[in-house]
Amino acid sequence: MFEYDDFDIIIINGRLIDGSGRPEFLADLGIKDDRIVKIGDLEGASAKYHIDATGKVVAPGFIDVHTHDDASLILRPDMTPKLSQGVTTVICGNCGISGAPYSSKGNPPGLLRLVFKSDAFVAESMEAFIAKVEGAKPTINSAFLVGHTTLRMEVMGDDDLNRTATDEEIILMRSKLKECMEQGAIGLSTGLFYEPAFKASTEEVIGVAKVLKEFGGIYATHMRDEADKVIESVEETLEIGRQIDAHVIISHHKCQGKRNFGKSTKTLELIREAKANQSLALDVYPYDACSTVLEESMVKNAVRTLISWSDPHPEFTATYLDDVAEKLGCNEQEAIEKLQPAGAIYFMMDEGDVKQIMASPDAMIGSDGLPEDKHPHPRLWGTFPRVLGRYVREQKLMTLEEGVHRMTGLSAQQFGLVERGRLKEGMFADVTVFDPDKIIDTSTFEKPISKANGIDLVIVNGQVVWQNGQCTGSRPGKVLKRPHVN
Repeated sequence: MFEYDDFDIIIINGRLIDGSGRPEFLADLGIKDDRIVKIGDLEGASAKYHIDATGKVVAPGFIDVHTHDDASLILRPDMTPKLSQGVTTVICGNCGISGAPYSSKGNPPGLLRLVFKSDAFVAESMEAFIAKVEGAKPTINSAFLVGHTTLRMEVMGDDDLNRTATDEEIILMRSKLKECMEQGAIGLSTGLFYEPAFKASTEEVIGVAKVLKEFGGIYATHMRDEADKVIESVEETLEIGRQIDAHVIISHHKCQGKRNFGKSTKTLELIREAKANQSLALDVYPYDACSTVLEESMVKNAVRTLISWSDPHPEFTATYLDDVAEKLGCNEQEAIEKLQPAGAIYFMMDEGDVKQIMASPDAMIGSDGLPEDKHPHPRLWGTFPRVLGRYVREQKLMTLEEGVHRMTGLSAQQFGLVERGRLKEGMFADVTVFDPDKIIDTSTFEKPISKANGIDLVIVNGQVVWQNGQCTGSRPGKVLKRPHVN
């Protein structure tokens, strides 16, 4: 006799990969309300829905640890680009860009435009921003970092960022970060590479971030340089982590530009040595091209540059920069100026570095997709199936269990997502069922908006949200806050 003889959902005959990294095993899985309540032989048990997963992998829902989905959760709460990959939770507020705390009226300027096209998607407090997300009732779960750049813009003003902050400004930013943490944020992110934060000193970042220790918060960073000074930037990141005594996540780790190919051997060595004395991890996406705002310095390091959006010249979206220059009858530098504000995809990494970083200890998977781009990088739609199809099945870079671990259990552990990321009795029922022989990305640089193959079923908080290649209409996503405010 079963303790739960009226499950809501039973998944039978599945190959369970539980997210811990241990070998797969055959078992049935029973769900009641929003929890996994039984794993084992459920023959004879009753349920509202029976799902036969014969030959399929039953895994925890994937956790995208590096996203810019902040506005998408409100604007497009079905979250099809992520659901179609098996993603059930997204970490937002990365690279120093968050929707709170920001009180200026009008459409957000500068770097914030990458994510927030309207002031409808920002808020004066984290509490108010989370209320906007919860009001939209998104399909998937979300958690939010506070952006250091957003803090700078709020405290220093949008037009006064070409300097380090004063002591008084640092104190005010720290106070606002503390308020956001009290209201449910999970940590602080920085985007020190970008112009609005580049002049921030190491001491400024430490001064703002040292409040994280009080909350057990995360420090996630788009480092100051991922190209010629990538090693120095890793060293700066490690020093910040030591000074603030907080868990550090190096975002989308890479080595950009031909002259820096192979430097991942040194950066990963530095990270490995540092882990002996401090809490540290990293994330990576499975592509040799990156995407961000259009900048001359990035163009110079890239093999080729593809325009992803341009406000004054939308007709050049999805056009390579050299072709734009030819059509405009000017050189590339002049074309860059004419296209601004704009975004681009840069082909500038080495596949060997990508694979070495992906296979390194404590490397998680994050898409870093930009959902507001008119022609997005294919990582927005393809990251997780690409890892499992190309790098696990085809190239055998890691085992299937290890691949799943890097996008589930490891991610939940590193980001403090309580009772997520594992198939275990009592945990929240975030589940992805996929075909390990068919899972693969279909999005390309030419046609980036394309659903992946092989994702059969996605469950969020005990409700089926993706089935038969489409959303079901259920929208049970939750905002995941630090444990003390849940």
